Amino acid sequence: MSALTIKKYVAECIGTFVLVLLGCGTAMLVGCDAVNGGGYILTALAFGLVIVGMAYCIGNISGCHINPAVSLGVLISGGMSAADFVGYVISQCIGAFAGAGVLKLIFDLGNIEDKTGGLGSNGLAGVNGSAGAGLLVEILLTCIFVMTILGVTSKKAKHGSFGGLIIGLTLTLVHIFGIGLTGTSVNPARSIGPAILAGGSAVSDLWVFIVGPFIGAAIAAFVYKWMESSIEAEKPVVAKAPAVSKPAAKQNKPKKK
Repeated sequence: MSALTIKKYVAECIGTFVLVLLGCGTAMLVGCDAVNGGGYILTALAFGLVIVGMAYCIGNISGCHINPAVSLGVLISGGMSAADFVGYVISQCIGAFAGAGVLKLIFDLGNIEDKTGGLGSNGLAGVNGSAGAGLLVEILLTCIFVMTILGVTSKKAKHGSFGGLIIGLTLTLVHIFGIGLTGTSVNPARSIGPAILAGGSAVSDLWVFIVGPFIGAAIAAFVYKWMESSIEAEKPVVAKAPAVSKPAAKQNKPKKK
């Protein structure tokens, strides 16, 4: 394993740690029930802003997936190897466990009320316990999110330096819709870490937040790959070198007689 590969895995671990720490941590502090609309917005912004920050921090090292579903989409699209996919997912899960562990430590030491009751873990209360409804929500939201990422990062279209901002705003958007339904996962690692440490019903419903995002990501990758197949990559514009003027031919002076 090369040093660069190790650095990519470390970057993914750090990024997912920050996502869980700040995203789930915000949810734990402000609460995300239907009564607290402000809590919705703050939590959605927390998750979205983490992506913006990390995109410009570790994006140039690992691509800033910090989400196994995103990594699956990139794998299907041909953007990474199967070995790297496994390494990324393991690193992301480690980061998620670390983030949830630090949150638990902070809230226990400070005797702080966790307003989510489960370290910001996802659940099916918003869909009245329906696994089918929860699965559908996660599939659709992940599909939208991953398709946006694939479009923004496509080598066939240049979106400049705004990619991280666009992706972060999209994650904010899907959270605004999904928080009241499933808590919005769209990220198996983000769900696994808090759920395992919280225990209880969070673990029994966890499969929805693993299966749903992976299915959504796969659909997004196949659909986007098909749609993009007929688009030619933009060719870089090469500036032509200025024409070099040739020196005027010397006129032969008449010889003096």
